[in-house]
Order: sequence, then structure tokens, then C-alpha cells
Amino acid sequence: MTEIRAPMQGTVIGVAAVGDAVSPGRAVVTIESMKIACPVEPEVSGTVSSVLVTVGALVKEGDLLAVVDDTTGAAVDESPALGAAPGEVARADLAAVIERHERLLDAARPEAVEQRRRTGQRTARENIDDLCDPGSFVEYGPLVVAAQRQRRSLEELIERTPADGIVGGVGTVDGRRTVVMAYDYTVLAGTQGMQSHRKKDRLYELAARERLPVVLFGEGGGGRPGDTDGLVVTGLDVPTFHTLGRLSGQVPLVAIVSGRCFAGNAALVGCCDVIIATAGSNIGMGGPAMIEGGGLGVFAPEEIGPLDVQTANGVVDIAVADESEAVSVARRYLSYFAGRAAAEDREHADQAVLRNLVPEDRTRIYDVRRVVVTVADTGSVLELRPAFGPTMITALARVDGYPLGIVANNPAHLGGAIDSPGADKAARFLQLCDAFGLPVLFLCDTPGIMVGPDSERTALVRHVSRLFVVGANLSVPTGTIILRKGYGLGSMTMAGGGFKAPLFCVAWPTGEIGGMGLEGAVRLGYRKELAAIADPEERERTFSKLVGRLYEQGKALAAATTFEIDDVIDPADSRRWISSLLTSSAGNTDRNRPPRFVDPW
Repeated sequence: MTEIRAPMQGTVIGVAAVGDAVSPGRAVVTIESMKIACPVEPEVSGTVSSVLVTVGALVKEGDLLAVVDDTTGAAVDESPALGAAPGEVARADLAAVIERHERLLDAARPEAVEQRRRTGQRTARENIDDLCDPGSFVEYGPLVVAAQRQRRSLEELIERTPADGIVGGVGTVDGRRTVVMAYDYTVLAGTQGMQSHRKKDRLYELAARERLPVVLFGEGGGGRPGDTDGLVVTGLDVPTFHTLGRLSGQVPLVAIVSGRCFAGNAALVGCCDVIIATAGSNIGMGGPAMIEGGGLGVFAPEEIGPLDVQTANGVVDIAVADESEAVSVARRYLSYFAGRAAAEDREHADQAVLRNLVPEDRTRIYDVRRVVVTVADTGSVLELRPAFGPTMITALARVDGYPLGIVANNPAHLGGAIDSPGADKAARFLQLCDAFGLPVLFLCDTPGIMVGPDSERTALVRHVSRLFVVGANLSVPTGTIILRKGYGLGSMTMAGGGFKAPLFCVAWPTGEIGGMGLEGAVRLGYRKELAAIADPEERERTFSKLVGRLYEQGKALAAATTFEIDDVIDPADSRRWISSLLTSSAGNTDRNRPPRFVDPW
């Protein structure tokens, strides 16, 4: 005989009859406690021999409810209560959840997929699947619909506004947890709705809390005026833009644009550290409707912020052919913030090649990008903003597997003189490296800061001074190699403010330094003497002789004798200097300083 006692206090809402066959899994008595039904089951199979309570009775924990005779050998149905075969979905509630999620998938939205195919683009989910490691993406808020229940039925919203037009969640990118979100242009033109803002806010908060990089596929038309739910007049109190702005400098922020990206979408993209855009993209702070509504004319979307404009002006950091390449570049960009590369990815070119990349003739042009790719690990260089500020080259790279930033003067443009766009480009890049602890290598070959009335109209004084202020406040280690020219204030900006500011400042044999360009120094310092020479040919010979004399005085070998630089080195030995910088100093940043953001410009 087995006694059945109450496991808790409650009210009896069901009892078996005397003589009923019972077993584990089949209740003798059912008690309701705090609105929850609790079946009381025997631990053995048998027959109910007596029942001591009735429906409606109040019982306490431990009260005797019934007795089961477990010696009768009664036949008992042993089949599972739910009767579902393995893998089958027998519950209606679970089936409804599965069905709702399946309606979100591309396979259930053939018209939306076809819409993307007509423009030669991928769906939001295809881009996320390509970016994230297989099976790693966990979506947040997939069942959300647009806040338009006052104007559309719920079924229509489920059908036409899945996820409120933005797919977002957390996945891994090459093993590193990353927040990923993609506007879905097939849903209300990828516009920003009330619920999509809430989803972004949730994910940005997670990124801040967990220190996760963020990748945003930003295609879309900006703010959405058609949402009706809730007490909203303007929506200007949404925290989305503030929340994303707070992430700057705290975690890497990557934006990918394919197609049209206007207004609020463009603002979010512009807050990111790097913008990758595909051919045919358009990015603008106002789309056609906003421009026309402001009485500023009628323009086609393709006329607003096309890719050639946005690369030349510095908005787009990296231009690519299509979304597949954009995703590949995004993965590569994020890799620089994930530590040292594997040993098999540390190959490099024959460093003896560096000995002949700078011509012996000091007036001949050369391609400084060849220096960058040769000194770095093979295939590791990723240049940012190549079409903007061409007097400067800014690139992420690796040396012996360690990530670093490289800033190089470009003698192929203005002879390497530093102008306002080039200064802005370099200063912002230095902030990016500093924010994420990447050491910086300067490759100096500049005649100085660009001069002249036209240059001053660009606010040159302020723009170039950014390099001094940013350079002086870097917390990451830096090193400078003078490839050829190192003249005046311009060369000092290529060393964080002065030749003793970096951890090392060395020169190649082709190096030459001076307070200003040699030709300018002669014309300024010997103006009266040269003016006194009447014969133009004699004047030119005297000028060349004076320049040659200053060149001998300013050659790197001469400067090294007075310890104005740390050494003159064999170019083939450059990686050894850089490696010493990386291995001994990488990560020795001042983490007690206040957080710093990365200037969007």
C-alpha cells in the first residue's frame, strides 16, 4: 500500500475514482495552488484503493489524500501523456511560434527576395549569414512589427513589416562576439520605425555592456513618419543616436552601405569608425523627398551623394564592388582589433627590396605605397580613405603578426606637403589607433606644411595643428622612419610633435632634414646675395651650389652625428625597429585616461 500525501497547500480540483489504475505520470489528485495546477502522482503503478478528499477541499502540505494498492498487478497504459513521436511538434503553442519565425525567413518571402535580385543586391539575412560564423547569430526582436496597428491589421503587419525592417542580434565574426544589425530595404524602404529604434538601443546597450564590436548594414531611407502607435509627436527623444555616439572609441564600429542610405540611416552610418560602400551606393543627409520638401529642387536618388563624391570627400573609407566584398573587408577590418595574427599569416617580402624603393636622385618621384606593403606582412595592408587627402596615406597593417597603424606622406601629391584634407585624414586616423591601442608608424617624406594664399583659405592653421594636438596626446607608442625629406613643422607632425616624441626616430640613407625646404631656405637666407648677381645663369649656379651645401649639412648621416635622430639605418633593417616597438610597447597605453571618442571626420 502507498500513501499519497499533499506536496503543498492548495485546493483540490480533481481526484481519481476508487479502482482507477494509476502509475507515475498519471495523477491521483490534482491540487491548485496560486493558480497553478499540480498533479500528485504515485511513484508506483497500482490501483486506487481509497480517496480521502473531494473536489473543493482545502488541504495542507502533508495531508493524506489517497491510498494506492501497488500489489494488485492492475494493467496500466504506459504510453506518454502527450503521445508525440520524437521530432514532431504536437503542441499548438510551439507550432505557432515556429510558424511565426519561419515567416521571417527569405524562403517565405519570395517577392522580397526577387526585389533584391532585381537590383543585384542580397537580402539583409544573406548579408548577416555571410558575415557571422555559421550558426552563431542569435536574433533579438525578430517578432517585432511596425508600430502601425491603428492603420493596419496585425496580420498585415506580420506579413509586410517583419522585424520592423531591421534584423539585429549577436553573432561571432571569426570567433569574436559581435553585434550585427541590417536594415531591410524590402520593409518600408529600410526606414527607421519606433520599434526598430528600440531594437537598436537594446543592441547598442549590449555592445557597451559586453564591449562588443558593432557592424551596421545601413541601407535605408531614414525616419519613418507613418508609425501611429503610442504618444509620439516628433520622436526626437529617442536615445538611439546618443547611445551609438557613446560607443565611439569604446568598441569598433563598422558601417556597410549598399544602395540608398539617407537621413537618419546616413547619420548612424556617419557615427561609425569606418564606412564601407559598394558601387552604386548613395549616401546623403537628406533624400529626394526631403530636398524637394525644403524647396531645394527635384533630384533623383542617384544624384545625391554618389560613391565617387563620397570617396573623394572622405565620407566613405573603403569603396568595394559589391556586398560580398564589403562583408569580406568588414571581417578583415575587425581582425586588426583582435590581437596578433597566427604564425602562418606573418610572411613578408624580401626586405632588401626596400633599399631601392627611394631613388638616389632626391628630386625623383616614387610610390610610397610600395614601401608600406613591403615593410608590412604580406597581404596585411588595408588602406583607408585612399581618394581623400591624397597627400597622406593611412593604413592598417601588421608586422610580425602585430596590428598597427601606418601614416605616410605621399610624395606623388604636392611633393608630400601636408594640406588641410591630409591633416584631417591623418589626425582622425591617429584617434582611431589610439582608441583601440594600435601602435603607430610614421613614414616621413615631406617638404613641410603646404603654403600659399589658396591653402590658407582652407583654414590650414587650424587643420594642421590638429596633428600636433592629437599627436601630443596619443597614449599608444609611435615610431618614425624618415624615408627622404623631413623638413620644418610638417616633419614634426610626422613624429607626434617632435623627433624626440616617438619611441624611435630613424632615417634611411636617403633621409634629409632641415628647418625648412632647402630651396626655400636658400632663397630666403641668401636673397640679397642672389639678387646681386646680374647674370641669370650665374645666379642659378650659385643657387644650386648653396642648396648642395645645405643638403650636405642636412643629410641624415650628418644629423645623426648631433643626435637629432636616433640612427641612420639600412632600409632592410626597418622591420627590426618596428618589431621592437610592437613587442616591447604594444598595449602599454594609458588606460587610466578618460574615454576618448573617434572624431567622425
